[in-house]
Amino acid sequence: MLSLLKINNLALIEEVVWEMGSGLIGITGETGSGKSMVIGALKLIVGQRADTELIRTGEDTCTVEAIFDLKDCSDINIILDESGLEPCSENQLVIRRVLDRKATNKQFINCSPVTLNTLKKVGKLLVDLHGPHDHHSLFSSERQLSLLDAYAGLTEITKQHSLAYKKFKFLQTEHDELISSERSNEQAIDLLKHQINEIDEADIKEEEEEELYKRYQMSRNSKNLLETSNKLISELHGEENSVIDQLMQLMRSFKELEKYDSSATEYTEKFENALVEIQELQNQLETYAGSIDMEPSKIEEIECRVDLIETLKRKYGNSLGEVLSFRESAHEKLNKTENRHEELKRLENEIEKAQLEMLKISEKITKKRISAAPKLADLVTKELKDLGFKKSIFEISLEKKVNPTAMGAEGIEFLFAPNPGEPSKALRSIASSGEMSRVMLALKSTLASQDAIPVLVFDEIDANVGGAIAQSVGIKMASLGSSHQVISISHLPQVASLSKSHYVVRKEFTGEGRTRSGIMKVDGKKRVAEIARMLGGEKESAQQHAHSLMQSAA
Repeated sequence: MLSLLKINNLALIEEVVWEMGSGLIGITGETGSGKSMVIGALKLIVGQRADTELIRTGEDTCTVEAIFDLKDCSDINIILDESGLEPCSENQLVIRRVLDRKATNKQFINCSPVTLNTLKKVGKLLVDLHGPHDHHSLFSSERQLSLLDAYAGLTEITKQHSLAYKKFKFLQTEHDELISSERSNEQAIDLLKHQINEIDEADIKEEEEEELYKRYQMSRNSKNLLETSNKLISELHGEENSVIDQLMQLMRSFKELEKYDSSATEYTEKFENALVEIQELQNQLETYAGSIDMEPSKIEEIECRVDLIETLKRKYGNSLGEVLSFRESAHEKLNKTENRHEELKRLENEIEKAQLEMLKISEKITKKRISAAPKLADLVTKELKDLGFKKSIFEISLEKKVNPTAMGAEGIEFLFAPNPGEPSKALRSIASSGEMSRVMLALKSTLASQDAIPVLVFDEIDANVGGAIAQSVGIKMASLGSSHQVISISHLPQVASLSKSHYVVRKEFTGEGRTRSGIMKVDGKKRVAEIARMLGGEKESAQQHAHSLMQSAA
């Protein structure tokens, strides 16, 4: 259940910390008191898009935080794992939304930032919102099928069918694209062959790039390199009084020193080693100078090779590795294009297999739907009788489709005849807002045991009803409260009296001349007073009626 909802700076709400329990929770209050803000906060929690206009006037940020205590987090943990998030700890989930006038809005699950899409996926498993207009979802075939499938226990097999359908459609698309490319087939083959030949003729090796560019830089500076290296060689040992000549003279002085002091031998040896190193350096410089190729034809050859590689990289990739990868990809495409007939045949076989697999699953679904539809319709009809439709008929029509969809091989239509003697017609074409609300409640009551979403929220779906029907609506909601946490924003005293816990939203004026809304729990006399207000005021008759409703509810 939702155990805590904390709201800061949302419209008229300055700060609310709302701890709630299980069962049916009634929320009442005068028109304009801010009851809708509770629904607004829950919509933020389940990932609906938000407007910064919701932020309380004079404030920069608005935050909404919810804590859910859950029996089973396995489905939610799958979504969290796919998003790289830690699983729920001790079956508790914390969601927080932050709206900011000056920055990007943020959302968090268990203190980790998440995308709005991830929050929506999690929200769908936590809260089911029903308002005055949300029952229009019942008009869609997808929604009607999902309700029937939930009753028939088809949730898992319909997922399998959806995957099989996607595979079938993907293969069909691939097949159609291959056929439609027939006109450009020859051009595609010519282009692929040209690309492959161009790369093959270059005879490139991935490892040659570094060495080639090193040689290219040397060839561009060969004149300067040769002049500088020759100058170094000449200064070392090519001219009169060169470095090595001077060092040889110094060597003689070291030998002279050694004649007079034998301990000076170590100095002579060190100097002699240094001299050998410099002579070796001179030899290496001569070898280096000899390797510098100034022949124009060689330089031109290197430059042409570099130009060729740069051209290939501009066309096919940023490196020789990418060029070679492009060549492999082009070769695969060429084989596929040249062997088009074989590929078409392969795809046709795959399509046939995928279609058979899909049809095999859809036949199982069809059989169970045909069996479950009249049973569900009978149960909903019974629930509707309790809600004031004493002689109404609710039916479910299934019709085989020419082309199956991801949801199966049937089309569906919920049919409803609210008045005796009238034929059943499509729900969308005859039901009023009040009737639709009761049909939705009947369906929810029937499917309570199959509905895994823990929190059900009804926002004035009891509008346009009263009297005994209002009492029946309240009883249905209270019954739902035995298996779900049910939050009902209601204007009906009958529903409020049947709530396990009752909260009132009120507006008040602050000392700063501002208006704010708050929510408070009412019990005992305060609850009787609120129900009396809903009945018409503080008159003795309203008070007595309120007491009577509370006693009846008990």
